[in-house]
Amino acid sequence: MEDKKNRLQAIYNDFETAAAPYKTEAACGKGCAFCCTDAGSIHITTLEGLVIRDRIAALPRPRQVAVKKAFAADMKRREQKKPSACPFLMKNRACMIYDVRPFACRRIYSLKICSRDQHPVLSRQVMARGDEAIRALQQLDDTGYSGHLSYILHMLDTLAFLSPYLAGEYNPEVVMAFGKTHGIVINRVMAKAGERIRPSVLARH
Repeated sequence: MEDKKNRLQAIYNDFETAAAPYKTEAACGKGCAFCCTDAGSIHITTLEGLVIRDRIAALPRPRQVAVKKAFAADMKRREQKKPSACPFLMKNRACMIYDVRPFACRRIYSLKICSRDQHPVLSRQVMARGDEAIRALQQLDDTGYSGHLSYILHMLDTLAFLSPYLAGEYNPEVVMAFGKTHGIVINRVMAKAGERIRPSVLARH
């Protein structure tokens, strides 16, 4: 699994290197957190969840407790169809896990300032690079699942799911039961892992 985590970082690095020339005119700046609050659901793969889980385990105990409470509150709000900001968004609008943030967050930037009426605008080249990276993530985590960040992290804290996943095995009954309990669908990675925030596309050459 450590090898997979290293390869995951390589996919991130390759994408960020390829996308960098197209981000020079990005409107994003310090304190901008529209993607963390309004732009959509932050989906992750189980492998990304493991990396984030490791980071949570390294936090001070009080912060770990606070984060897990935030996960529970996030799931409850989503099940009630209410807006919910990312549990890792801090009061200063900074990301608590920025260096290990998932690809859904790394992929999004905008050439225009975002608002409720102006969703993220990306170049076609970055969109294409993002699709390539998603395919690589799918292949890397071929025994995993994808879903909203809070739900995947919650599942990874469940031994009945975690043990088979770490062993490269499937336990769909556990996943289906979890989804039914929370009224959601957890996708096999190869099925719909490409679903992310859907931004507008601005053609650039």
